Amino acid sequence: MKNEKISIVILAAGKGSRMKSNKAKVLHTINGKPMLYHIIKESKKLSDDISVVVSHQKEAVMATMELYFDDI
Repeated sequence: MKNEKISIVILAAGKGSRMKSNKAKVLHTINGKPMLYHIIKESKKLSDDISVVVSHQKEAVMATMELYFDDI
């Protein structure tokens, strides 16, 4: 059940350097989908007010999420 009074901020600006990868941390896959996809999908169950903070590889992160979500 969505509660419109909840605002969710997802911090997705990590480089993933400890993962020994050049890929943005949130773009690494879990069950075939980027990590950030799963976080946003579950967040949407709680609220429509979701903000995602991006920095490292911002364009790649945003482009990837636009493949899955048309409203972020």
